[in-house]
Amino acid sequence: MKRIIEYRRLLDITPDTDLNGLKSTYRNLIKEWHPDKFVGDDERKAEAEDKSKSIIEAYHFLVSIAPETKAFNLEGYTITTNTSTIDDYTYKGQTLKITFQDGSVYEYFGIPKNIYNKFMNSSTLLRFARRHIFYSYTYRNVTKQTA
Repeated sequence: MKRIIEYRRLLDITPDTDLNGLKSTYRNLIKEWHPDKFVGDDERKAEAEDKSKSIIEAYHFLVSIAPETKAFNLEGYTITTNTSTIDDYTYKGQTLKITFQDGSVYEYFGIPKNIYNKFMNSSTLLRFARRHIFYSYTYRNVTKQTA
């Protein structure tokens, strides 16, 4: 959740900004911070390189959690969460990363410690996740399924 807030702040957008607004903001910021604009000023060019990398990272991340992206990928997500079992999981800073046996990896954001503890102690991880995590928290696909 913290990363989402930081990226929105970096791009100066609100949570209800759609993909077109995000793309427009991204393009304007990249134009402003493109390293080629700072020819002859090595210090500013280095700063622009770092800033543009951060902008690109933030843009790609926010696109991956956008409602339009989630709607487009919903069918594949539903298939994965309904047919594949959990292979592995990690939890760090309210982010739960789940690896499924089909090779898909999803990150879930804003998972409270008590929900993670209940998940971890559940006798059926997949059942608990289906009921309390998969459709209740912001998520994104980290790696694509290999077919």
